[in-house]
Amino acid sequence: MDRLSRILHCLLLLLAIPLTSALKFEIHAVQAHDAARFERCVRNFVAKDQLVVVTAIVSGNRGDGQTLNMHIRDAMGNDYHKPKDVYGENRFAFTSAADSAFDVCFENSLSGSHGTMNPSRHIELDIDIGADAKDWSAIQAGEKLKPIEAELRRIEEVVGEIVGEMDYLRGREQKLRDTNESTNERVKWFAFATMGMLVGLGAWQVVYLRAYFRSKHLI
Repeated sequence: MDRLSRILHCLLLLLAIPLTSALKFEIHAVQAHDAARFERCVRNFVAKDQLVVVTAIVSGNRGDGQTLNMHIRDAMGNDYHKPKDVYGENRFAFTSAADSAFDVCFENSLSGSHGTMNPSRHIELDIDIGADAKDWSAIQAGEKLKPIEAELRRIEEVVGEIVGEMDYLRGREQKLRDTNESTNERVKWFAFATMGMLVGLGAWQVVYLRAYFRSKHLI
């Protein structure tokens, strides 16, 4: 009964996850020396040691006067893939080295002759992370699982990732709250010290002026 309630809980959580589709866009070809300046990037966030599979379906073919290059890198300076002259369906997998944002970037440059005005490539990009990136058909066949069992395994892993991400966000929020409280405490004591200094300076000025006026026999 406990297992059934857990499965139902997982299914309810999954229903709250919005369905995602591949990102589709056009990238126009420019002169090779301007390609880096007109680079198009798609950014996502990944936790450490997570599997990421990037699938890019690119229109065109080799020799059509365009050269499309890809670059997959993260904000920590790690380069995962850097394929050149990409066309057709391409799939790249990597395991993240750190909790960081990563970019999937495209450069399209003119190469040789081309017979169309404003040549461009159409890109269909799909990024799968964690449980969604696994080949569940292979897992099902390798472990001889029933389709429903494989799907429940996938759902369980997806929910586990969601719980892990919530725990991570909760930890981040706790650290930020502790930093905020520590900052407030320091500001409070700094304000008290400033007020004490001002009061002391005012008292010293009064004493100094009284002594000065007495020395001049003004009071």
